[in-house]
Amino acid sequence: MKIRLIISIFATAILFACNNPSKKEEGNGEHEHEGQEGVVVLNERQMKAIDLKLGSLQMRNLTTVVKVNGQIAVPPGSSADITAVIGGNVKSINVFQGDKVRKGQLLAVLEHPDYIAIQEEFAEVAGRLDFLEQEYKRQKELFENNVGSGRDFQKAKSEYLTAKAKYSGLKARLNLLNISPQQIIDGNITGSVRILSPINGYVNQVNIRVGTYVDAKDKMLTITDNSAIHADFLVYEKDVYLVKKGQKVHFTVSNRPDDEYTATVFAIGKEFDPDTRSIHIHAKIEQDVSGLIPGMYISGHLHTDKKYVPALPNDAVVTEGTKSYIFVETKIAEEHEDDKEGAHAEGDHEEDDGNSKAFKFTEVVTGQKDDGYTEITPVDPLPENAKIVLNAAYYLLADLKKEETEHEH
Repeated sequence: MKIRLIISIFATAILFACNNPSKKEEGNGEHEHEGQEGVVVLNERQMKAIDLKLGSLQMRNLTTVVKVNGQIAVPPGSSADITAVIGGNVKSINVFQGDKVRKGQLLAVLEHPDYIAIQEEFAEVAGRLDFLEQEYKRQKELFENNVGSGRDFQKAKSEYLTAKAKYSGLKARLNLLNISPQQIIDGNITGSVRILSPINGYVNQVNIRVGTYVDAKDKMLTITDNSAIHADFLVYEKDVYLVKKGQKVHFTVSNRPDDEYTATVFAIGKEFDPDTRSIHIHAKIEQDVSGLIPGMYISGHLHTDKKYVPALPNDAVVTEGTKSYIFVETKIAEEHEDDKEGAHAEGDHEEDDGNSKAFKFTEVVTGQKDDGYTEITPVDPLPENAKIVLNAAYYLLADLKKEETEHEH
């Protein structure tokens, strides 16, 4: 009977040991943070799976704001439509759409008999002008000495001034055609004209083909200088009185919602758009604009004052009962380090890759909210240069609650 009792107790002990794994075995699970109250630990694989982002408190203006939308634009002087001064046939095209060009760079070459005719006319007028000038001076001298007739003097003067005006007009037309008047005087006549870029920028449109005829009113190419790009917003009638020069606008671009830009208002329209009952405001973008293209849709909010408060994205804040919390990166406790070493010693590299991070459940007081951000005041001071979880905070909260429940059992 005594032997039977001993055997029964021994069997019960074995069964209890099987159903209650040691802390060492629990340490090989996904979260190994026994001894760290209010802390959740994630390994690199888990952080990557939820796209965990870390950052710090940001100073943002969450007071009175005006919702705005619009598009990326350039000033009128930074965009050019290229046309021919005189129509012609396209001989060659020297650029592609998207090419960066500089002012004065060759874009295309046109040819036409009319170009030759203008040069011939200029050469003829230039040749006669010298003779008419000399004749005018001679008749003037004779008239002043009472030797020549006034009629001859007036005729010489009229012919000279007419030729001179025609010479100046033809010379101006040649300059517009980028043809050197001096080369024509020297006897060099060309049948083609060069189309040059009037500004620095990028080629946005190429509307011509080799061999086609383009008229003077036809738009051959469009060039835009993106270095002068700015944000063009619409402000509706009810909010116009709140807008002033120098105010800040935070905005995002439709195809890059994760990148936020800041711009400063430098011009405010003085006329309402009759269709939308809104005015245009123009703001200078403070960040690098190399990735922005005119015409992109943008939306954001304009700050009407300069009261900045510490804030975090809404996804960084969780609520538990009546209180609010964030997760702040902290050091991993020694117990967890020991568990990690044990896991590595046993070859368990899949669960803990050596790059785990610990995040402490930290109470905060929330304030105003706007445009995806919440005002934050930590109950206890945060460590210097604290790294805060900016997203997926509810995932960490659920994970923490799960761990606490398992520990209670």
